[in-house]
Parts: sequence; structure tokens; C-alpha cells
Amino acid sequence: MKELKRNIEKYITVLCERYPVLKSVENEISKAYLLLEESYKNGGKLLIAGNGGSAADAEHIVGELMKGFKLSRKLQADFADKLIKENSEFGTVLAENLQGALPAIALDGHPALSTAYMNDCEPVLCFAQQVYGYGKAGDVFLGISTSGNSKNILYAATTARARGMKVIGLTGAKNSKLDQMCDVCIKVPQTETYKIQELHLPVYHCLCLMLENEFFEKGN
Repeated sequence: MKELKRNIEKYITVLCERYPVLKSVENEISKAYLLLEESYKNGGKLLIAGNGGSAADAEHIVGELMKGFKLSRKLQADFADKLIKENSEFGTVLAENLQGALPAIALDGHPALSTAYMNDCEPVLCFAQQVYGYGKAGDVFLGISTSGNSKNILYAATTARARGMKVIGLTGAKNSKLDQMCDVCIKVPQTETYKIQELHLPVYHCLCLMLENEFFEKGN
């Protein structure tokens, strides 16, 4: 696997300075980033699933990727021109306000689909159904589970592998079934749920910052 660019690697350096305990997973963070970078460069997308607080984390990640995080992410000039040519009134507003996006979908956020599937089919397979429907080879599935053993995440990861997707896990320190299914598993060094979640946030913020720098920083 290729090495990180210096302007990208600096984010992991800063992360480990702020949270020294995460030094133990810096290599996994690098590997996860490179999987995401490759997917996005090849037109892929990120599917994310978690339960409870981890579902909130999934939504949080989507919010950082689908719009500007630290950067303004101005539209490319050619697409801005297309918008204005399409409709001068609405296109001008769109060209001034739309932001560059990295496609990401949180699988907890579709209540009509989720409740229909859970009512009609097997509830624990709800995330797996969405991975099957949305996913394609070259996409990435990020499963967030503090235990690493949440069954709906494991079924989704299995489906993702069968679809030819890469799988990233974000868990706690203990060995888990999800760890065994992942291309990369970031096992933050805590074992209590709330402490694990407290470390998940700076990890995925770091990943989002690196992706934004790669795809939207001028000169890249």
C-alpha cells in the first residue's frame, strides 16, 4: 500500500499529539485513509452503519464529508457554468452556494425503508439489505461498533465483502468478529463503551480532514 503524502500525514501527527493514546492505531488510521482515498478517486462512495451513539457518529461523518468541513469547497468552474446556463436565476444561487461533496450514506437514516424491512423481513439484516442495494465493487463500508460484535454490523460487513467492497471497522480494543472481517480495523485502546466512543470521534474527524485536504485543498 502506498505511503501518505506529507500534507496528509500531518493530520495523524497532530491527532497523536492531542490524543497520545491513539499512537497505537496510527498505522490503521493511515491504512483506512488510503482505502477511502482510492475509493473516492475511482468514483466510489462510503456506506456507514452503527447503533445508538455509533449511529450518531455515522450521521456526523456524513455531515463532514458531504459539505465543507474546514474548507469552503467551491464548485469547479465548469459545473458552475453549467448550472448558470441551465437556469440563470436558480443556477447563479446554486453556483454560489453548493459545495464539493464526497458521497457518503449513513444507513440508520432511512426510517421508512428500515421499518418496512424490519416488519416484513429479518430485522437484524436491515443494514445488510441497504449495503446490498447501495453498494458496488470499489465502495467502502465503515462499520462502527464499540464491541465489534453487533450482529447487524457483522451481516452488513459480510454483504459488503461479497459485493467486492472494502470494509473498515471502528471498534474498541478487544478482539472481535468484526476485526476478522475487515480490511482495516481501527481498535481504539479502550474497553468501556463511552470511553471508546470518546476516541472514535477524533479518529473519524482526522480521516475526514485528510480526505478534505486531498480532494479540495487548492493545488492537489
